[in-house]
Amino acid sequence: MIPPLFDGVQEIVNDPARLGALPESQMIAGDADVDFDRLSRMAAALFDTPFGLVTLVGKERQWFRGHFGPLAIDSTETSISFCEHTIALPGQDLLVVLDAQQDPRFRGSPLVTQTPFIRFYAGAPIVRAGQKIGSICVLDTRERDAVDPELLAQLRDFAELASSLFALKDEALVRARTAAALKREEWRHALTLEAGKVGSWVWDLHSGEIACNDMFRRMYELPEVGTVRAEQILAAVHQADRSKVEDGLRASLLDGVDYSAEARVGDTGRWLSMRGRVYQRDAGGNPLIMMGASIDVSESKHTAEHTRLLLRELNHRVKNTLAMIQSVARQTIRQNPDPKAFIEAFSGRLRTISDAHVLLADRDWSGVHLYEVIASQLGPKFLTKPDRAEVKGEDVALPADHALGLGLILHELTTNAYRYGAWSAEGGIVRIEWQIRNAPERGLALRWQEIGGPKVKPPEEQGLGTKLIERSLAKVLDSKVALNFEPDGVVTEVWLPLPAA
Repeated sequence: MIPPLFDGVQEIVNDPARLGALPESQMIAGDADVDFDRLSRMAAALFDTPFGLVTLVGKERQWFRGHFGPLAIDSTETSISFCEHTIALPGQDLLVVLDAQQDPRFRGSPLVTQTPFIRFYAGAPIVRAGQKIGSICVLDTRERDAVDPELLAQLRDFAELASSLFALKDEALVRARTAAALKREEWRHALTLEAGKVGSWVWDLHSGEIACNDMFRRMYELPEVGTVRAEQILAAVHQADRSKVEDGLRASLLDGVDYSAEARVGDTGRWLSMRGRVYQRDAGGNPLIMMGASIDVSESKHTAEHTRLLLRELNHRVKNTLAMIQSVARQTIRQNPDPKAFIEAFSGRLRTISDAHVLLADRDWSGVHLYEVIASQLGPKFLTKPDRAEVKGEDVALPADHALGLGLILHELTTNAYRYGAWSAEGGIVRIEWQIRNAPERGLALRWQEIGGPKVKPPEEQGLGTKLIERSLAKVLDSKVALNFEPDGVVTEVWLPLPAA
């Protein structure tokens, strides 16, 4: 992680006269550096002084990037800095102070009058990108009469070396930043492909090897490690789709068109959409590198297939429903030639068919539960607040034809109970009970029994309601409906075979 800019370094960054064209990355991390410490020690040894420094000078403070000697501080104010005067000199001039106590610029400085009681100073400016950013200097507590020019020349060489060190460290930091950014981008790219279920691949046609990400390996059920070859990919494709994949690849390699194909992977049921393009060819036009991606489109494929099945089921249901409505209408008008009576009788039956279709459509024609079918006739509160009805039995899922047929039966029985049966008299009730039987075959045994209504006798002629009750389950194989006109009330026995649980 890159350290944050601290206050002093920020001063340098904000000071154009100090910073100039200097890259910002050089200004980062103002702590002492072992390489600059070593350079400071060498300078101090050269001049035989107790102190050596490599400094960065800002507008208000200076910081020691390298130091040698028992200094108790790592920065100081620029106003009392010797190095501030060094970088203020024209060109590459060095600053030499033989006796600070005698120099009017420094004799009042706390560095001279207090610890460490500096008397001698020699410093050379450090230049980066044409700008003076600091200095390398030596300091002593003893004054001197003169300085060997050869020593000053070597101090200038140390300053140039310090500048080169700054440049190298700057470049290394830039490389580290770039590498970190590339790594983050690589991670982001990998996470994006992973989240999008995209398998990326690069095919080297010369070697036959394919470089790919982990998602691609999982898509084709390949080993997690090891070399991947084109033959493995083709072998993983469903046999019925291989020729389509081969034709697409051949057209892309020879004719230069983009590769595009959809194929299944083995017997897994997974569908992949494959896209690719030749990105490199030799001088003769022969393909060298092909790149592409595979996307898992299983969900959309299965959804499309499910939609097609639903449409076929809907077409089938619409035809059957229209035939049923036509039959019910024909028989209803035969039994009720009066228009008002016909509309009343037909509307109820049509509404029952419609309600059943709504329930089935809401569940993609996968069937509905028995409680829902009963609620469509007795009301949604038939269990908690029954209206002269006793309902007993566990809920069970019914296939579409079962639900539609049973709904019509319950409608006819309910209508008859209100008109002529138990619910036409005070105190009459209807008891609906059922059991799920597993032997000799699994099925629903439902009993409708009316109690407390007018005395009942079998009709002399079979009416439409009776016919509908007995024929509503005609499409359900092995179903049975027995309608009995007992003296105490109508009893209907219904048997519906059910799919295995």
